[in-house]
Amino acid sequence: MKIFTVAAIMLASAPALAADVTIKMLNKDADGNKMVYSQEIARVDVGDTVTWVPTTKGHNVEMIASPNGMKLKSKNGKEIQVSFEEPGIYYYWCTPHKGMGMIGLVVVGGDMSNKNEIAKAKAMGKSKKKLKKLLADL
Repeated sequence: MKIFTVAAIMLASAPALAADVTIKMLNKDADGNKMVYSQEIARVDVGDTVTWVPTTKGHNVEMIASPNGMKLKSKNGKEIQVSFEEPGIYYYWCTPHKGMGMIGLVVVGGDMSNKNEIAKAKAMGKSKKKLKKLLADL
C-alpha cells in the first residue's frame, strides 16, 4: 500500500507534459449546429499544441486577437498546428464563415487577463452574440 501511495504522490507532483488538442472544422456537428469548430473553447497549458483539422475544403483558422498579437491565417482546407507559448486567451474564426458564428477561443495556462481586450475584438454577424456567450462561459 505504501508503494502505491508513493507512486501516486510522485505522479501528482510530476510536471504536466505538453498535450495535443485536435479541433475539427465542421460544416455541421452532431447536434445540428452549422459551421462550427468541434471545440469552441479549448483549454491548454503553456507549450501545448492545438491542431485544427478541416473536414471539408472551405474552412480555415484566422487569429483575430491574442495576448501576443499572433498573426495567423491558414489556407482553406489545410490542417494547421500551433504551439502556444504565451498564457492568455486567443480568439480565432473561420474567415469564410465568421458571419455565421464559426469562432473559437483557446485559453492558455488558465490566464484570462486579456478577456476585456478579447471582448472588444472584431466580430460580425452571429459571431458577436457567440463571442459574448463564449466569454461568459469562461
